[in-house]
Amino acid sequence: MSKALTNDEKLTRCASPPEASGLLLTIAGRYPYLQVLVAARLIWPLIALALALLLNLLLVFWFVRGGEAGMVGLLLIFSILVAIAAFAIGVNRLRNRLLAPLVQLERAVGDVCQGEPWTTLIFDDVGVLGPLARDLDSLSSELIDLYEDMDNRVARQTRRLAQQTTGLKALYDVAASINQIDDMDDLLMRFLRILKEMAHGVSATVQLTTTEGLMRLVGSLGADDRLLTESEQLPVPLCQCGKTLSSGDVLCEHDAVLCSKRNNRHMYSSEEMDQITVPLKFHGDVLGLYRIYIKKPALEGREETYDLLSTIGSHLGIAIAKHRSDEEARRLSIIEERTALAHELHDSLAQTLASLRFQVRMLDETLEQETIDPSPARSELERIKNGLDEAHTELRELLNSFLAPVDQRGLILALEKMTQRFKQDTGVSIFFQSGCRQVNMGASEEMQLLRIVQESLANIRKHAKAHTVRVLLTCNPEGEYRLLVEDDGVGFDNVRPPGNPGEHIGLSIMEERARRVGAEIKIESELGEGTRVELTYNPGMNPRKSEQKETH
Repeated sequence: MSKALTNDEKLTRCASPPEASGLLLTIAGRYPYLQVLVAARLIWPLIALALALLLNLLLVFWFVRGGEAGMVGLLLIFSILVAIAAFAIGVNRLRNRLLAPLVQLERAVGDVCQGEPWTTLIFDDVGVLGPLARDLDSLSSELIDLYEDMDNRVARQTRRLAQQTTGLKALYDVAASINQIDDMDDLLMRFLRILKEMAHGVSATVQLTTTEGLMRLVGSLGADDRLLTESEQLPVPLCQCGKTLSSGDVLCEHDAVLCSKRNNRHMYSSEEMDQITVPLKFHGDVLGLYRIYIKKPALEGREETYDLLSTIGSHLGIAIAKHRSDEEARRLSIIEERTALAHELHDSLAQTLASLRFQVRMLDETLEQETIDPSPARSELERIKNGLDEAHTELRELLNSFLAPVDQRGLILALEKMTQRFKQDTGVSIFFQSGCRQVNMGASEEMQLLRIVQESLANIRKHAKAHTVRVLLTCNPEGEYRLLVEDDGVGFDNVRPPGNPGEHIGLSIMEERARRVGAEIKIESELGEGTRVELTYNPGMNPRKSEQKETH
């Protein structure tokens, strides 16, 4: 592919005259039509041919006037040979230096006119057609450059349109997902992949703001969990925490060499990488963040992409807000139902028990007035009174559990309140420990776990005769939670007697609650050794959630 000539080169080439003597150039300058003959080198053959013909005429005239026949014959033969040679040379030069280049020029012009300017014309010593050929070649080169520039522009516009199409499809998907969100984490991860491809990122992460105001890492692309965990432990003055790239890479704000030596892995400096932050906002509140890491200088001239990413972030913020609003509405609906049920229990069963207690008290007063020995009746009456008191206490606990749902701020605070209330009601020493900064599970799962702990504490209060109780909540980086309730009470035999299943109905209820959320529960106890209830739960492995996703 030929290179386009500059204007100076074109002027130089066009202005350079063909090689010829000064006299011929002067004559050609006066008679422009002679330039073609001079450039094609036809002047000398034509002059020679004319001189040969003139010599022939002179020889014929001399012979007629009586010149020597032998000399005239020799000169005539010589002049004829010169004329033939001049004619042959003229025809050859006419063909090679004028007609053939004209044919090539005509073909080249035809190719250019048909939109095929990729023909490079190279003529060596073509006379007056040389500048014309060079000008045509320069024009062809410029057309090639124009076509290439047009192709590049078309390619850029095609990529831009494809990106806009992807962005519009993403916006449509967000709008379509607002009313049918099954799992917010899955939705955020799906759009994390889309946004990373749109920005041509090396790595990307997504974080979600919890109800406690903390940023929870939902997931990442191009960065493994080990790297994300270690990046949070990097010294703050040395490296920017949380700026993770592809596996084995971390983006540093200061000296990347020092960071690499300190952490024994390659790290990019801030001069090599750049970060795009896409906030997920709703009414000014940041509900989450997308962080996309790209190589410099990929941020230049991509304002439309940023606007599109920002628009997608705003729509996702609306989706998050609506999802949370729906969750809160469901939670409030459950609270209303439980409150209504508690009121029904209070107005029916609680009133009945209160009436029975009043009647028992009147019966006790009546027996005191009798003259007969009231000991057997009073003993039986005491048992009835104890049973009624226990039923009344259990009913009050049931009402409290219905009217006191999980704390809006999470499971940890709800467990703290429950253990404090247990200590106030029983006087038993109880210790609560939490190894989790926050609990990431749904309200229904938190409710089931809270009820399991509540049932365990109720069993301890009724049967264990314990002096010390411990409640422990721990979690690991894989998202698995471990809940432990243990006491130093009298314990019980693990073999459940088939003849009296009512005594162990509370244990069956705990096992059923654990199965309901897909958790594993182990209940261990020995006589005189206390009881240990251990529950293991991973929200990401909840089979009921998986079934719901497959159904949708």
